[in-house]
Amino acid sequence: MNHATLAAEFVRNRPRAHWHDTALWFVRAKRDKAVHSLPEWETLRETASAIKLHTISHLAEYLEQFERQATALGATVHWACDAAEHNQIVLDILRQHGVKKLVKSKSMLTEECHLNPYLERHGIEVTDTDLGERIVQLDRKPPSHIVMPAIHMKKEEIGELFHKHLQSAAGATDPQYLAEVARQHLRHKFMEADAGLTGVNFAVAETGGFVVCTNEGNADLGVSLPKLHIACMGIEKLIPRAKDLGVFLRLLARSATGQPITAYSSHFHGPRLGGELHIVIVDNGRSQLLASGEFRGSLKCIRCGACMNTCPVYRRSGGHSYENTVPGPIGSILAPARDPQHYYSLPYACSLCGSCTDVCPVKIDIHHQLLTWRRELAVHGHLPWTKRFSMKLASIVLRTTWLYGLMGNMGRWALRNFPRWLVYNRLNAWGRQRELPPAPRRSFRQLYQEHYGRTTTAGTSPQPGGNSVGDSQSSTSRH
Repeated sequence: MNHATLAAEFVRNRPRAHWHDTALWFVRAKRDKAVHSLPEWETLRETASAIKLHTISHLAEYLEQFERQATALGATVHWACDAAEHNQIVLDILRQHGVKKLVKSKSMLTEECHLNPYLERHGIEVTDTDLGERIVQLDRKPPSHIVMPAIHMKKEEIGELFHKHLQSAAGATDPQYLAEVARQHLRHKFMEADAGLTGVNFAVAETGGFVVCTNEGNADLGVSLPKLHIACMGIEKLIPRAKDLGVFLRLLARSATGQPITAYSSHFHGPRLGGELHIVIVDNGRSQLLASGEFRGSLKCIRCGACMNTCPVYRRSGGHSYENTVPGPIGSILAPARDPQHYYSLPYACSLCGSCTDVCPVKIDIHHQLLTWRRELAVHGHLPWTKRFSMKLASIVLRTTWLYGLMGNMGRWALRNFPRWLVYNRLNAWGRQRELPPAPRRSFRQLYQEHYGRTTTAGTSPQPGGNSVGDSQSSTSRH
């Protein structure tokens, strides 16, 4: 199912769509306030972008350095080429330690690899400990946002969900009460867990350590009680030096939620005393992006979600309409790289307004890459025939002056005289969410000729009465 179809389902509930739009714009506004408090913000963005570009240009060297340093600290490093290998590695580690219950902090990589259902099929109970993640897990739905997984749900719905699964009071909607119910529920899960699994926000090649950022401290508790810690990271999570961390930690929280910094930025260097630390480094299609000159820059992404919060399409269509672990503008670049046939519609879920590029903390040219994806998808034949045919037809009309004029005249006449049902019907997908302005009787070209006497060539300055310099050289229309 394409993005437009799924988005239509979300938009059908207008109050929810409006509330979703407002909630995300509130976060975007917080981000702007936080950014304006830092005079050096643009310098930080430039620095972060340069560090990331340098890192992905020397990725193989830094990955090897990270493995050496992490191993020297006592960790065991594993390599996975795809999601299936990643899941198998994690399962093997858990089986070796007889793990039956696993607590997991938020990790978009494990969502990408569908680790939860895989482990559950093999008899291992997985509990997501981030509150938003736990809510969507109880709801049996994927996250709709990478930073705020349950942003699409209202507190009334969460109250019903908790009443059903956690035996909270019926009809409860007080956020403090619901948070306390979740806290007590998760504390039991922490105490019973045999192992803890975390994602990785930043891995430092120089030291072999890594950082996990949370606002709830769930990652710390999840790996402090059991002796087995598994950390899963994509190959793009590396930065070269420990002193680079400060740049990214200042950018991450401000871009994500407008906070000065996340509440917990936990550093891990080797296993805890008497415990084990396994680090699984995953490719899963990232090497293909690295090999692409046009889309390599998307590997700079630090998963802050700022592009989603500002995107007018994402805010109004919801995260589930993208059908991808990472939705929104950056997800619309990453997903077609993995499966262009399935995700062909995502680069078109974009107004090309450029707001995502403006807020990206590592200066990824997101909307330019989305435009490039449209060309790639068309060139490689991944568009449906209806779109290919309509674009071909539009190309012919726009390139032929007399035909363009004729179609314009016919269109204006039809819009003025046809009954409404003939214009706005189920065959007119564009018109389902839009209303055309009243069609004028005369075209812009006719009005221009009436006012100036004749058309002019580009670059000339028309004067009333048709006395411009260009008029002596052009007597027919050019456009």
